[in-house]
Amino acid sequence: MVDTIKHQRPRVFSGIQPSGMLHIGNYLGAIRPAALRQDSVDGLFCIVDMHALTSSEKPEVRKRLTREIAAMYIACGIDPAKSTIFVQSTVPAHAECCWILNCISPLGWLERMTQFKAKSLTRHGINIGLLDYPVLQAADILLYDTDEVPVGEDQKQHIEFARDIAQRFNRLFGDTFKLPSAVIPGSGKRIRALNDPSKKMSKSDTSKPNHAIRLTDEPDVIRHSIRNAVTDIRNEIKFSDDPDKAGINNLLEIYEGITNTSRSQIENHFVGKGYDTLKTEVAEVVIESLQPIRQRFIELINAPEELNMVLKSGAMVASAIAESKMDEIKQKVGLL
Repeated sequence: MVDTIKHQRPRVFSGIQPSGMLHIGNYLGAIRPAALRQDSVDGLFCIVDMHALTSSEKPEVRKRLTREIAAMYIACGIDPAKSTIFVQSTVPAHAECCWILNCISPLGWLERMTQFKAKSLTRHGINIGLLDYPVLQAADILLYDTDEVPVGEDQKQHIEFARDIAQRFNRLFGDTFKLPSAVIPGSGKRIRALNDPSKKMSKSDTSKPNHAIRLTDEPDVIRHSIRNAVTDIRNEIKFSDDPDKAGINNLLEIYEGITNTSRSQIENHFVGKGYDTLKTEVAEVVIESLQPIRQRFIELINAPEELNMVLKSGAMVASAIAESKMDEIKQKVGLL
């Protein structure tokens, strides 16, 4: 369990928004690498449900997804005896810290955030939460004296923002916050959409079929999604940075991530074989790898007592760390 006073090992904070079921990109790029490091780091795994309030999801759906992501963390190998799994809204210090950080966050910094600008072009009636999202994310991270934050390339700017806010606070009120580092995963860091390999696979994009391989997908669904994945007409199975080969490269990276096989071995394995063979083999290794995850997930969802205990315990551990930090923050800014 995470030390609530001080930590000697690197502390890693990972947050996932309950906006949809986790997919194979989440697993290969973030969750599995984190599970493999549990013995050498202090891991905090947070379901950031307050961030999800910026969307229009129905409350009952948001509750269900929050529990499902917590269950999937465990099913994917995050051990509650080694790491802390908790729900953001059960630790009030996150919202409390966010308000204090709001009061030193320049509006111009927020308006320049790439994701805010992109989303504001596609949504009507932008809410303050969407603009303020990076400040709450900074609070999530800084509350725990986080050393490392595993993120995709598209989230790197948000970690830079957290560092900027931490430095600004430290200048104004004295040394308080540790500066976190973004850690960009290697293989699997940017699994692409099967139906459009120019885009990243997303757990919230359900507008088109065959977009993602979700960790709860049945074998036949996985086979169908991969069989219909976008490829090209060259019938050449090699890793490539060529945009025209993005679909094949995506399938090969999935195969690489699942099998932990070198790229040269993979290319040699598929010499003389066609895209149908590639898709069939990718589908089968994915199905085999995800089967125990699906089984454990179903057990947790059907027996909620275990999951409830994990989340309650996680909230207690996270709260002890966060509340201690909030005492320090309040003292620094002059609150009683």
